[in-house]
Amino acid sequence: MTSRHFTPALFRFLRDLAENNDRTWFQANKDRYVNHVQEPALEFIVDFAEHLRAISPHFRADAKVQGGSLFRIYRDTRFSKDKTPFKTNTGLHFRHVQAKDVHAPGYYLHLEPRSCFAGVGLWLPEAKVARQIRQAIVDDPNGWKRATRSRRFNEIWTLDGDSLKRAPRGFDPTHPLVDDLRRRSFIATCRLTQREVTSPGFAEELALRYRAATPFMRFLCHAIGVEF
Repeated sequence: MTSRHFTPALFRFLRDLAENNDRTWFQANKDRYVNHVQEPALEFIVDFAEHLRAISPHFRADAKVQGGSLFRIYRDTRFSKDKTPFKTNTGLHFRHVQAKDVHAPGYYLHLEPRSCFAGVGLWLPEAKVARQIRQAIVDDPNGWKRATRSRRFNEIWTLDGDSLKRAPRGFDPTHPLVDDLRRRSFIATCRLTQREVTSPGFAEELALRYRAATPFMRFLCHAIGVEF
């Protein structure tokens, strides 16, 4: 039986929060956050664990209020000019079991009014990890192309993220895959509509999209020496 986890009330709360991003308003509306955002997200994580295991046993769906797959609503403003205290989106991240020890690939879900998307891969890896991935592309260019140029992958996913202006040090600037070598993040995204997110069976649909990225995720995991 398919379940409906997220409702339009989640997006109404996030829109209102964007217009009233202060602690007084949030405290007065915290029940809305808990009932329409936090609890549905935690229930989604619990239910998605089975789908995730079917894709790979090495990623974790952890339904904790803090330190699990659900990102905190509170912003870290210590080093930011923007001092608004709350995020105006809901983020879920299904991390690799070794993510605390290495910068490892993961699966991401971003829910925001008029800006929902899913993501896969590794965002802004540290220099050593980025070099491992770039070297893997050089060593196995056909494997990388199979992972990122297949029809099934490209029907759903788009490689995304910022790039270096030049080829990274130690890599051939004339390499045929230099555009991929210049990537700062090794991620792919796919857009989602609010109607899709709030429909019954969204977990199943998201799992199908994540599964289509399996060759990409396997390539990244193997490149940095973790299991897929």
